[in-house]
Amino acid sequence: MSKTILVYAETRDGKLRQVALETLGAARLIAGDGDSIRILVAGSNITEAVSALKPYGGEIIYTVEHDDLEHYNPDAYMAAIEAVLGVAKPDAVLFGHTAIGRDLAPLVAASMDAGQISDVTAIENNSGEAVFTRPLYAGKAFEKRVFVNGPWVVTVRPNNIPAAEAVEGVDTSIEDVAFPAPSLRSVIKDVVRKTTGKIDLSEAKIVVSGGRGVKSAEGFKPLEELAELLGGAVGASRGACDAGYCDYALQIGQTGKVVTPEIYIACGISGAIQHLAGMSQSRVIIAINKDPEAPIFKVADYGIVGDLFDIVPLLTQEFRKVLVS
Repeated sequence: MSKTILVYAETRDGKLRQVALETLGAARLIAGDGDSIRILVAGSNITEAVSALKPYGGEIIYTVEHDDLEHYNPDAYMAAIEAVLGVAKPDAVLFGHTAIGRDLAPLVAASMDAGQISDVTAIENNSGEAVFTRPLYAGKAFEKRVFVNGPWVVTVRPNNIPAAEAVEGVDTSIEDVAFPAPSLRSVIKDVVRKTTGKIDLSEAKIVVSGGRGVKSAEGFKPLEELAELLGGAVGASRGACDAGYCDYALQIGQTGKVVTPEIYIACGISGAIQHLAGMSQSRVIIAINKDPEAPIFKVADYGIVGDLFDIVPLLTQEFRKVLVS
């Protein structure tokens, strides 16, 4: 029996986020012959995001556009999603496992009386049955789960599922859905961001992180220079955040963000279990630490024993020779 899969394409400031294409890629892994993949875009000034999505296929792109959706508000966004659910009547809804996706997914699951599997890192299609893999115990173990009946709600961890590729000759229709404008318990007038990084930490392919070993806020400058050269983002351990060296928005770990970049460079980070919970699934881990017995070396693919203030500038210098002509 064919099913309808609805993909929530997350945007930020009117632009499509990379995780939206990864969520669409997950939908393609799940979909079988005859299944319909549809996409939902909600927000304010979403024309650019919708145009960016069209080449990637999907039978229908549902759009909900309203000024109340300029900034994320769970009441407003749930009203938009429920309006689309009434039109699309999906059998499965997919979100990115982002701050917004983690907030909306259980609300949608409750609304649909659906089962939910969160933080999926791999999907197999076993003779038409989707098998979802997700980490347990801070990445020390993995479990595989399936839905025994529908409907479904799934969240996909960024940087794990291959992004969907563009489809030639695709004929995607756009369907505008009216925003029901609910009574909001709160209204967000403006958002002040403390960080000005060009790349979202949770989606970055390369992350350069600092721990207490950076010694001060100034100690993050060599890391920022390296990250900018590599087109990556800067992160931090909780120890560095607690010491006031950087904002908590950069925190990676059990009580911070979970990242899975292709390359993770840990500078002056000892490797406490709480930090490992947030980055141990990175493709390649490079550790720089003066202490050869630091626990971070046990999970690192490559380790450099030395002072980060000597090593990081040397790495930046060598990378610049290769990358900048």
